[in-house]
Amino acid sequence: MLAYIFRRLLLVVPTFFAIITLNFFIIQLAPGGPVDQYIAAQSGLANTNVMQERLSGSANEVDKPRDITAKEQSGYRGAGGLTKEEIAEIERRFGFDKPIHERFWIMLKNYLVFDFGESLFRGKEVLELIYERLPVSISLGLWSTLIVYAVSIPLGIRKAVRHSSRFDIWTTTIVLGASAIPAFLFAVLLVILFAGGSFLDWFPLRGLTSNNWEELSWWGKIVDYFWHMTLPIIATVIGSFAALTMLTKNLFLDEISRQYVMTARAKGLTEDAILYKHVFRNAMLVIVAGLPGSLIAVFFGSSLIIEIIFSLDGLGLLFYETTVQRDYPVIFATLYVFTLVGLLLNIVSDVMYMIIDPRIDFESRS
Repeated sequence: MLAYIFRRLLLVVPTFFAIITLNFFIIQLAPGGPVDQYIAAQSGLANTNVMQERLSGSANEVDKPRDITAKEQSGYRGAGGLTKEEIAEIERRFGFDKPIHERFWIMLKNYLVFDFGESLFRGKEVLELIYERLPVSISLGLWSTLIVYAVSIPLGIRKAVRHSSRFDIWTTTIVLGASAIPAFLFAVLLVILFAGGSFLDWFPLRGLTSNNWEELSWWGKIVDYFWHMTLPIIATVIGSFAALTMLTKNLFLDEISRQYVMTARAKGLTEDAILYKHVFRNAMLVIVAGLPGSLIAVFFGSSLIIEIIFSLDGLGLLFYETTVQRDYPVIFATLYVFTLVGLLLNIVSDVMYMIIDPRIDFESRS
């Protein structure tokens, strides 16, 4: 096993480098980078000042011809009104005064020591921004994952035991119907019904905690936290039961029909003993081994629309905003972390397969 893990870790390096390189150059060469965003913002501010001057009666000064050579010389759209020296200063501030390959190697050297730099537009370190938004994402991801597993696995087992019964048919209809409901539409419905929309005002609509959270007792803080998280979690999990439930059911049905189950019954073992001592371990192999992959959803599976509807400042909203702004440090740091964690969790998943079922041996495969 150690030899297999070592080989997989060696493969992580070229795979990780290829992913980072490809995405870096695609994003860098895409139009509308941070320099364009900043220039557009400055030009908009300048236009606003011009309009204010016109309204105040100083049109004579405003109507004078402005320097438009910067637009022709720089190649940036919306650069009219900024001189060549001003644009060069903006490029230097954002690090675009260096060639693209040099920027790439600087980024790699910094990221190897997990130095992600500072956000271009928010005036904070990238790690600080992620740390501030992480509680919301962990709350949504962790509780949603626990609820989905806690409901889907027992339900799938029960459906397998009572296959083709009324219970099986009705629960299949319910979970498949729930999976067809868009999460954002259900979130809006919850707001209308329970968050002061048109009916009841039982739950808050904004933030992860109340404004007086620091003044509450430890029990009050727990209640307040779950009071705020109830509706977002319900909206997040509503369509997530079907896949895991049906997977669990099918896995158990496949195992129940195997020869060792018939042998166990012939020996006089009870159905519960057969189900939970023998069938459970074999049927749950795929699900348990897939838990490392589920950790991605726990930390990084924030729903952008859910966060917007319930006014939650999570990672999903942060990454959307920084992508629109072309905030490269945050974008590349996110890509770096997601890729590294994903590659490592794939190895952990394979190792869990071998631990749970010793018959699986990736080392012996040619």
